[in-house]
Amino acid sequence: MPSVVPASTEPRVPKLQRAVVQDATGVPVLSRDVPIPLLGTNDILVKTVAVALNPSDYKMGQNFPTPRAVIGMDFAGEVIRMDPEAAELRPDLKIGDMVCGVIHGSNPAGPDNGAFSEFLRAPAGLVMKIPPGVKVEDAASLGVAVATACLIWESLGLTATPDAPTLKQVPVLVYGGSTSTGTMALQLLKLSGLTPIATCSPKNFNLAKSYGAEAVFDYASPDVSGTIRKHTGGRLRHALDCITDRDSVGCCYQAIGRTGGNYAALELVSDELRTRGAVKYDFVMALDVFGRGVELHSGYERDPNPARYHAAVKWIAMCQELLSCGKLRTHPVQVLNGGFDAILEGLQLLKKGAVSGKKLVVRLS
Repeated sequence: MPSVVPASTEPRVPKLQRAVVQDATGVPVLSRDVPIPLLGTNDILVKTVAVALNPSDYKMGQNFPTPRAVIGMDFAGEVIRMDPEAAELRPDLKIGDMVCGVIHGSNPAGPDNGAFSEFLRAPAGLVMKIPPGVKVEDAASLGVAVATACLIWESLGLTATPDAPTLKQVPVLVYGGSTSTGTMALQLLKLSGLTPIATCSPKNFNLAKSYGAEAVFDYASPDVSGTIRKHTGGRLRHALDCITDRDSVGCCYQAIGRTGGNYAALELVSDELRTRGAVKYDFVMALDVFGRGVELHSGYERDPNPARYHAAVKWIAMCQELLSCGKLRTHPVQVLNGGFDAILEGLQLLKKGAVSGKKLVVRLS
């Protein structure tokens, strides 16, 4: 049975909190009377310390307005309550630990919970403990990127992983290698023994290379796909598209070798852009890691899939080890000052396309 955190216990938890929510038209606004989310089985309550911003944080309200839904996915904060079953699931976690992860903000099926709030509910199996030496602002950037990477492996049909690397030289293209998901993918591909290559702006070449890209190509080059085909000798069979617009889709489809392969996109791709039957397309949504289904529409809906949740628990545990031993790095962040008002300002920057090579992070406490 769901249970509310008692306000009389220590640390004190109020009945209401501040949070960034969708207004009646889906526009993000600050509210000061949002109830504290209830805990369910295997959940923890987190006092939010820092949050990271993603384009989906404003796109959800544009495409699927849900009045009063709390916005936000990426977070870092302090564990202040644990459901009894969460404590059994994660004996390594205790009250007072600092954790980071991803939750389903702007959720029509659970509008009471989102990262852009003073307190949030998170599934214990999908959080990582923040190791000593990792700043909370940096840790806040990890959740969506790690969750997405978990799903990318399945979409691309990759079998090598960081804990079971391959010795074969298998090229994998990351289109948008300087994005937060891109740098996460580059690192994990490299740790898996694969050969990551990337596209991005020339100003971010060194960034992509520092995260593991063995070769980087200018996405704006007139024949970038041909250059990639030549570089890979026509052997490219795996492409991850972190941008997913007309140009990126075209480049990935043309760069994949003659025999075809797997293409994973982080947005829906229309039928008209999927020009090759030999290329298997998949739309990757980080929300799939919860395994509960996604109650949206127009191609964004998902059926419940508990197997993906259980796979994500194992994947995140692996990433926890990599982070703790220094083999996994966070994406560069740009910290915005100003608390909840800074979240609203940051979402406007993302909407204008004014952010490149960094992830926006806001500290709330």
